[in-house]
Amino acid sequence: MKITTEPHSYVAIDYSLTLDSGEEVDKTEPDKPLSFITGLGQVIPGLEKQLLGLEAGNAKKIIVEAEDAFGPVNQELIQEIPLSNFPDKQKVEPGMSFQAQGPSGPLMLKIQSVNDDTATVNLNHPMAGERLNFDVKVLEVRESTAAELAAANSCGCGPGVECTPHHQSSCGPSSGCGCG
Repeated sequence: MKITTEPHSYVAIDYSLTLDSGEEVDKTEPDKPLSFITGLGQVIPGLEKQLLGLEAGNAKKIIVEAEDAFGPVNQELIQEIPLSNFPDKQKVEPGMSFQAQGPSGPLMLKIQSVNDDTATVNLNHPMAGERLNFDVKVLEVRESTAAELAAANSCGCGPGVECTPHHQSSCGPSSGCGCG
């Protein structure tokens, strides 16, 4: 069976993800593939689009431009925040990352610089503006079941995928998942 969006395919893949610099930023663990259902926004659009038509056993190198991944860097998401907003007695330094609660749920912020009273933070996704290089092997493709579709449209990222920071990037706001 080939990967399609109609009917929705259940897909399991192994992958490694590198940036153009060669830095490996993510990969599946042995015997723990990334599984998702197509057409529900559970993986970045550029990856899903390039997986369409593949079958179990196929391997492919996939390049996803920033626009089809986490988008370009949004300068409006680089902001100054008073140091008083950080945990008491927490030394705040450039390069540190913190999890904060935003209006749509948890978000990561990275400290770019610190002065006497404020910290300049970047609220963009850590891979915003990056071209992503996937090395993918398709392990399983089949038609999704009604139960899998129902689970994927409720909370969580889909069958076999935990809603963790590791998989937040594959769980977009349009998926109905609580971690987008």
